[in-house]
Amino acid sequence: MDNLTRRDFVGLVSIAGLGTFAVPAGAAEAPDAPTAPLPSVPDTFPSQSPELAREMVGVSHANLARVNELLKLHPTLANASWDWGFGDWESALGAASHVGSVEIARALLAHGARPSIFSAAMLGQLAVVKAFVEASHGVQGTPGPHGITLLAHARAGGEGAKPVLEFLIALGGADPTPNAAELPPEMAARYAGVYAFGAREGDRIEITVEKVGVRFKRAGGSVRNLVHVGDHAFHPVGAPAVRVRFAPAGETVAELTVFDPDLVLRARRVGA
Repeated sequence: MDNLTRRDFVGLVSIAGLGTFAVPAGAAEAPDAPTAPLPSVPDTFPSQSPELAREMVGVSHANLARVNELLKLHPTLANASWDWGFGDWESALGAASHVGSVEIARALLAHGARPSIFSAAMLGQLAVVKAFVEASHGVQGTPGPHGITLLAHARAGGEGAKPVLEFLIALGGADPTPNAAELPPEMAARYAGVYAFGAREGDRIEITVEKVGVRFKRAGGSVRNLVHVGDHAFHPVGAPAVRVRFAPAGETVAELTVFDPDLVLRARRVGA
């Protein structure tokens, strides 16, 4: 044993099933021992990556393969949530539920996702939906992510959710519609353009008009549909307390302001 090197000894300990041990401070390393760089620690540590959370919510709408990959990487991403804008929070399970992705919803639930009345409606869990309604009067009128109604979630569940759909129709109040004011197409077209609220590249808001209506998008952010409430004012879907107001100046619109509920920003029109 007198001629054993440190490497030989570590090998013998490992063979014995005891594993390796920490090298005392100052002990010499073997000349050819690799030195692995320490991984960088993100600023968000110990919180999980916001980018992964956003991706998880996004792919939970329809991409089962990627959902499973992310669950294998971090099972706790089953509870990932993302704010698409103005407090319109959506969870991974919420995403799967409002589009009727049954397999994705079941995969998320199997990894610890928290069930909701919306996931229960889509999955056809009538007893669960009834229990929610009995425990909280009027809960069937609570909107889900993006303002999508409970009845719409049941419809998304297809044949398997038919009993829930029939129950909610008979119950009533499960499919409220936004209180939108009429908006002539020629008026909507006046709002379209680019608005700036600062000097940075990202300090831009693009307002577009499409078949779904007027849409709001900050540079690098997510598109939000706007609901017209009258007098050149809108609220984003999923955020009825927020106001996006336009200030007409003759035949054009000169600026927009955002209130949530106080003034958040004022942006001047800088392009079409």
